[in-house]
Order: sequence, then structure tokens, then C-alpha cells
Amino acid sequence: MSSGAPGRSATKDQASAGPEGDADEAIWPRVIRELADDLAVDAIARDRAGKPPYDEVSRLREAGLPALLTPPGPGRPGTGWRTACTVVREISAADSSIGELLAHHYALSWSARFFGGPAKDVPFESRAVAEQWLLGGSTRPPEKDEGPGLTLTPTPTRGGYVLNGRRDFRAGVTVADRLVLGATCGSTGDLLIALVDPAQAGVRTDTANERIGQRLTGAGGIGFDGVAVSADDLLGAVPGDEHTAAPFGSLAPVALGLLLAHVGLGIAEGALAEARDISRGTPPARSAGSAGDAYAERPSGDPYVLLAYGELATAAHTAATVVERATEALAGGLLRGPELGVDERADIAVLVAAAEAVTSRSVAHVTARVLELTDDAGRLDGGTGLDRFWRNAQALTARSSPAHRLRDIGDHYLNGTRPRLTRGA
Repeated sequence: MSSGAPGRSATKDQASAGPEGDADEAIWPRVIRELADDLAVDAIARDRAGKPPYDEVSRLREAGLPALLTPPGPGRPGTGWRTACTVVREISAADSSIGELLAHHYALSWSARFFGGPAKDVPFESRAVAEQWLLGGSTRPPEKDEGPGLTLTPTPTRGGYVLNGRRDFRAGVTVADRLVLGATCGSTGDLLIALVDPAQAGVRTDTANERIGQRLTGAGGIGFDGVAVSADDLLGAVPGDEHTAAPFGSLAPVALGLLLAHVGLGIAEGALAEARDISRGTPPARSAGSAGDAYAERPSGDPYVLLAYGELATAAHTAATVVERATEALAGGLLRGPELGVDERADIAVLVAAAEAVTSRSVAHVTARVLELTDDAGRLDGGTGLDRFWRNAQALTARSSPAHRLRDIGDHYLNGTRPRLTRGA
């Protein structure tokens, strides 16, 4: 496993790392493992409290994780997408809300590269690292049922733009240092990607309460009333015509989808590991705050139980294999940069869609089944706390249907049709 903790021991290796920074992967395992263990210790209590994740964000900063995906450079202890995905997966096994928070941050941290090209990437990333920004928001336009979204209106007399509108966001916005937002240009209809300070006048943030799961992602709604956005704070743009969009830029939603697949995989693996400890009759090493009688001796030699765990472990292994193949494909595509072709992009998108579909089904099955195996289903006292994995899986997978992904995969396999491009992430 990997961690983004900076340090003197990492500096020499980072200087020789390639574009993906994979030379650093051996440096980070201990820090990430310790952070995951730390998050797991009070995961049940924090989930039940449902407070904004300010303390959790502090823990991420102490480990150096917000800057982990930034490509290595002077003062930038970065690494590559493979490592970032692995980090999201292990953090999610301990606390999937924080894993999702980190996943959105990582996808947004590459916004200038996806949408703005080489001229925009260094200033934005260097400042984000220097000031330890945590990013929240979304670069995609709203769905039809989400309202009109955000609008950026040019102000020729003053220069720059004025931002208006309201959006609900899935992660990060209540604790973010900066927002990365996709807003429709009032004059061209293009999707502009803007960097906004949530502390400035005219920004109103509402916390999303009463969520069934993923309660600590920092989700919420934000309203913007005449908020000034300078031209320097535009990170890039997405053309209104999807056919003119560069293949590399269209990897932004694919990258987010893969990161969220790692969140789902982490949930499945975390639920299975905790259930295994309970069925063995021993308290999980990375959990506390559960009912004391929940860990009575279990029939771990029961053939029925062994068969059930074999089935669940196989489902998790299968999902991991598909996700890891998609991760390798995306990492390779990102290295191609502007040279990435439309067919290469389509192949990557199909592999990521497969990872999303397989993981969605696997995590739903695993998290429901472990409740039965540990007699936790239907308990009014909260039981062992395994219900949080099921709730988190429901909240994560409710956003997209596996059938939609499978149709795209089938159309590509049967007819060679490229998956439809999605603007933003």
C-alpha cells in the first residue's frame, strides 16, 4: 500500500521517478497502513455521529495525501495514478466516506491537465501543494433532474466572469479549501472549469444531512450569488460539441469512475475482513466501539459458513482483477497525454465501465451477505457496525446503474460503438 507522506527519504527517489512516479510506490506503505488503521479504530463512532469531516481532513493532511497525485517536482512529493487508486482503495476499506472524499479530490486535482493543457497545470498544482488545498466540487454539467446548474457570465467592463446558480455535490464541498466547478458560459455555451474560494462573499454552503450512507464525504449544496471569478481562475474549458473534445480531456469522468470503483472495492474488502474476524470469534483488529457481546464464538468450521465465505472472497477477488486491469489501462492512457487517440480512449472507457459494473454488483452482494453471516441483519442496537458497509455501498452504487454500463460494453463489443462522452467529472 502507498502513502503520500513527504519526507527526506523520498526526495532522492522522486527525482528519478518517471511521469507516473512509480519509483515512489515502495516508500509509502507504512504511513498509509497506519492512517487506515487509525481511521478504522473509530469508524463506527464517527459514522454514527455524522459530523463534517474536519478532523479526518486533518489526518489526510498529516499523511501528505492531498498532494500525492501531483506529478513529482520541486517541493511536490507526488506519485502516479496507480498509487493514488491503491490509496483510495485501502482508505475506503477502513472508512469509505473518506476514501470517496479523497477520490473526488484526486480527480479534481488533474482538472487543469484534463481541460487546460500544459500552460495551466504548473501554477495551479504548485499552489495547491504549497497551501495544502483539499478540493471539492464537480466539473460535469448537471443531470436533467438536478436543475439548471451554474452559469458564468462574462463581464467585459471589469474582466473575468460572474458565477451564479446552485448545485448539490457528492463530496468535499463543506470542508474544501477550493472548489473546482464546471459552469456553463453564458455567451458560448461551453463548459468552463473554474477555481473558486468558498470563503468569499456570495457563496452559501449547506451540509447534506440524513444520508443513508457515505455520511462523512463532506457532501452538500452550494449557492453562488454574483461571485467574481477572474480569468486567471479558469482552469480550462470543454467544448459544447462533444465531437470536438480532445480524447485526453474526456478521460476526466473515466478517471473519477475508476477511483469510485476503488472506493466500492475497498468497501467490499473492508466488510469481508471485519466479518471474517467476527466469524472467527475474535474482535476485528481495526475496529472499536461495538457491542461487547457481538464477538461471541462463531462456528467458523461450519461447511455452510465456509462455502459462503469462499463465494464472497471469490467475488471480491474477481472484482479486484477487473479493477486492476482498468487501472493499468487508464494509467497508460494518461501517460499518452494529447497523443491519446479516440479508439484508445474508447478501449479505456470500456474497461473502466466493466470495473464499475462488476464492483457495483460485488459490493452490494458482499455487504448484504456478511450481515447474514454475522447475524447482524435487523439488529436494533447497531450490532457489530457492519451495517455501515451495506449503507455506504447503497449510497455509492445508487448513483449509477450497472445495466447502463453493461449496455455500453455490449454495444462496443458487438458493434464497435464508442461509449458516449461525458463532459466533466
